[in-house]
Amino acid sequence: MAKVALVTGGTRGIGSAISVALKAAGYTVAANYAGNDDAAAAFTKETGIATYKWSVAEYDACVAGIAKVEANLGPVDVLVNNAGITRDAMFHKMTPATWKEVIDTNLSGLFNMTHPVWTGMRDRKFGRVINISSINGQKGQAGQVNYSAAKSGDLGFTKALAQEGARAGITVNAICPGYIGTEMVRAIDEKVLNERIIPMIPVGRLGEPEEIARIAVFLASDDAGFITGSTISANGGQFFV
Repeated sequence: MAKVALVTGGTRGIGSAISVALKAAGYTVAANYAGNDDAAAAFTKETGIATYKWSVAEYDACVAGIAKVEANLGPVDVLVNNAGITRDAMFHKMTPATWKEVIDTNLSGLFNMTHPVWTGMRDRKFGRVINISSINGQKGQAGQVNYSAAKSGDLGFTKALAQEGARAGITVNAICPGYIGTEMVRAIDEKVLNERIIPMIPVGRLGEPEEIARIAVFLASDDAGFITGSTISANGGQFFV
């Protein structure tokens, strides 16, 4: 029986590429999304991947959503915590609401999604948890104190939980993408993109969502069973740890 993979934020951008790549690799895939019903419907029509709507910022919604996925498809073997939001502002203009909104989704969302599947993974002695962090969680970014704090927290979550899962056959790893050519990034003013962003990337181009997806597929595989607690940077040489 095919392993079941659940990808949060799995219908657009990097998440969409990961969902499609996991399906191509033989997984039964469920793609979670938070709000864009039209995009989710188009994604299912194009890929045949089932979509499930809930907010990863709400623990009870995650419990209910995961229960529905498992009732339909089977126990979750691979969890990709990809869902994330930005609410950018310089710190002196940041509000408690925009701080909390980003932390609730980008950091607490990892707890909310991973906690409900963890016991089952431990019982079955197998699991893969893949957390999509960010280059800005590694180096920080002005105007993104909330986002950088959350994405940095994702790395601490990864390292600590990996130690708990190791003897139960569960690996927990993180991917830190740099600038990836998603719809959101390509919507940046072309002058800004070409004169300020791409020149900072030594390979001279944006990454592609499929490049991140290939890393996720590897980390989900049996071949990656000895890799846990690791952070893989995919940023075209922009930042080294």
